[in-house]
Amino acid sequence: MRSKNRKGQSSFELLLTLSFGLAILLPVVVIAFIQVSNANTSFGSAESQQAASNLASVASIVGSEGPPARVITSINVPPGVSNIYIGNTTGGAGNLVIFVVDSAAGPSYITEYVPVTVSGNLQGITTPGTYLINVTALSSCPSDPTTRCVYMQAVT
Repeated sequence: MRSKNRKGQSSFELLLTLSFGLAILLPVVVIAFIQVSNANTSFGSAESQQAASNLASVASIVGSEGPPARVITSINVPPGVSNIYIGNTTGGAGNLVIFVVDSAAGPSYITEYVPVTVSGNLQGITTPGTYLINVTALSSCPSDPTTRCVYMQAVT
């Protein structure tokens, strides 16, 4: 009689053991996915910082040479970049190169200071990839005709 009552015990023990294992494994998997997501955001920010630094460096060199100096440089735009501002965020002349990188915590602004006045239109570059950028010293800035500036635009 005793053997009839114990038929389902091994199946129940196996089910209990597997459920404890899954209960322990599930939080570990969730934490791993969160860490991978944070690493991708950090990588995008680092790559954006490198691209902004490259543009600022080239603009500084071209600006110090003055008009009609011109250089074509390439930048790598990582995933997650939603906008690129040259000068300032309103489209006018300024001293910043700004990459806006989207993350889980919201937009992150990656900025690089340029010692010369810069302006440009790189707002159309939002898909990841490598782009050629025309960096030109102008005696009359398109966004402010009374100012000399370095103008940046994508090569099409």
